[in-house]
Amino acid sequence: MQRVPSTHHNSLVLRVWRFIFLMVISFVCSGCATPGSTTGHDPWVGMNRSIYGFNDGLDRGVVKPVAQGYKKITPDWARGAIGRFFANLEEPLNMANQLLQGKPLLFLQDTGRFVTNSTLGIGGLFDVADRMNMPAHDEDFGQTLAVWGVPSGPYFVLPFFGPSTVRDAPARIPEFLFGDLGYFGVPDAVEWGLLGLEIIDTRASLLNTDATLDSAYDKYGVMRDAWIQRREYLIYDGNPPEETLELPPEEMESDADAPNDAASPAPPTN
Repeated sequence: MQRVPSTHHNSLVLRVWRFIFLMVISFVCSGCATPGSTTGHDPWVGMNRSIYGFNDGLDRGVVKPVAQGYKKITPDWARGAIGRFFANLEEPLNMANQLLQGKPLLFLQDTGRFVTNSTLGIGGLFDVADRMNMPAHDEDFGQTLAVWGVPSGPYFVLPFFGPSTVRDAPARIPEFLFGDLGYFGVPDAVEWGLLGLEIIDTRASLLNTDATLDSAYDKYGVMRDAWIQRREYLIYDGNPPEETLELPPEEMESDADAPNDAASPAPPTN
């Protein structure tokens, strides 16, 4: 009898090739990067600005206009429910990272949160767990590696995904391969449709920040510095050492004459 190929196996292979493709694009973009000054956090600033420009063009030409239309026609309550639904889908990976970081109590709390919102909250459309004093947490494999003592390495902008580091970029692989609906038996067409909806919904939630970024002289530098500080905040569970939140003086100086390039938040990571 002829063996029927495994749908999950084929889907996994496809995800691996998708991730490799995105990494190849990043290095191709690095070949087109313009020279730039280096900094403590951002020694590949020329390459990063080039990839950032690619992401910004994609956002301005496609993602942002669609997000604006989506926000205009979708009621606030519907967007809130959609956002909660996708946040609930991320809970299993969040729970796994709680265990890997040695946080069993938070793992049990997040498990209870996931079960509660998946049932009483109708698949996460309603955040019933929050009303039951079960707050949300935000953990990913990059944070787990940081807890294990892996240094962040240089700042690194990924095509499509946006800000990252040498440590966090490969840490996205488990989430990219396993953090989706394909492993719940959802057909590929539906899965891709939901992925697109998640990207647009997330971008719509960030539209209000565009005015602040547009007023900045160096939008790339503002986004980079904000992302680095936010990352440290998450790694230390909201209590980072003060010195980790301060950028080196040479980094502040090296970007003083940076170009006023456009900014746009790239589609999500955790």
